[in-house]
Amino acid sequence: MPFVERVFSGVQPTGNLHLGNYLGAIVNFVKMQETHNCIYCVVDMHAITQGVDVWGGPAELTRNTREVTAAFIAAGIDPKKHIVFNQSQVSGHAELAWIFNCVARMGWLGRMTQFKEKAGKDRENASVGLFDYPVLMAADILVYRATHVPVGEDQKQHLELSRDIAQKFNNDFGDSIRAQGNNDGLFFPLPEPLITGPATRVMSLRDGTKKMSKSDASDNSRINLTDDADTIAQKIRKAKTDPEPLPTEEKGLEARPEADNLVGIFAALSGRSKAEVLREFGGGQFSSFKNALAELCVTKLAPIAGEMKRLVADPGHIDAILIDGSDRARAIADETMKLSKDIVGFIRRR
Repeated sequence: MPFVERVFSGVQPTGNLHLGNYLGAIVNFVKMQETHNCIYCVVDMHAITQGVDVWGGPAELTRNTREVTAAFIAAGIDPKKHIVFNQSQVSGHAELAWIFNCVARMGWLGRMTQFKEKAGKDRENASVGLFDYPVLMAADILVYRATHVPVGEDQKQHLELSRDIAQKFNNDFGDSIRAQGNNDGLFFPLPEPLITGPATRVMSLRDGTKKMSKSDASDNSRINLTDDADTIAQKIRKAKTDPEPLPTEEKGLEARPEADNLVGIFAALSGRSKAEVLREFGGGQFSSFKNALAELCVTKLAPIAGEMKRLVADPGHIDAILIDGSDRARAIADETMKLSKDIVGFIRRR
């Protein structure tokens, strides 16, 4: 059957969004809305798969959900043209996840590397939700019968699982699907990764060998999306560098992780290549380059921080956006669930 081309994007509300989140994902989300039919989901159900000490408790989850929504809007996502909502408001995610739990196989989940990394050595004490959340992720995508998903390197395995689940559902219930009028026996699409170009990998401002992270003890290691102009400029000027001038060619950035990181940030924010940045600043001292980078960061990020601050100060407005988005998302998800229940053989209210 023909599928409506639709993109599903999900972001966990973990709090303290930073430059790495912005350049690695949100920038591409903003670009996608110009060319695709998009659903942007704050996946709050995924956020609680680890202990309360990790996700912070109810008040923190509410605050973080609103902050991620504010970041979407402040960065340029239009909630009127596309759907912006939080996952827990649409029950179809959980309902379809249970059906998929009965389709997926333990061996498939046992191979998920992120579970092994997050659970660590004490896997017996990990929540069932942490083990099972790739199935919920498949339901997130397929409850809208989304055809494309933007994914980073760490999520490719989960998208493959989504495809495997969709394929097995189609195979297991092929006769029932055909009985519903889909002669090709395909109810769920096999979602494809959406290639949006290489995502910028942003590293710590204090250690160019580590990813920028909200969990780093030093706030100077990252630029938070809520930082004001003075704070942004100060962090850039304090960023770790080395004593050598900037190279004139990209090859000269090898074995110089801090220099490579700062040049990469400049390139991403200015929409240029590293080579172009080095043609302008190569051979010069870091001090003048940092001043230019600080000015660029402030120009690009300070307006986002200001708009986020304004939005977060009006939680009623953010909640209204999420409620409207969830209503629109639910209309799509409910249709999928009605048909899914018919295919499986569940009796439902007509």
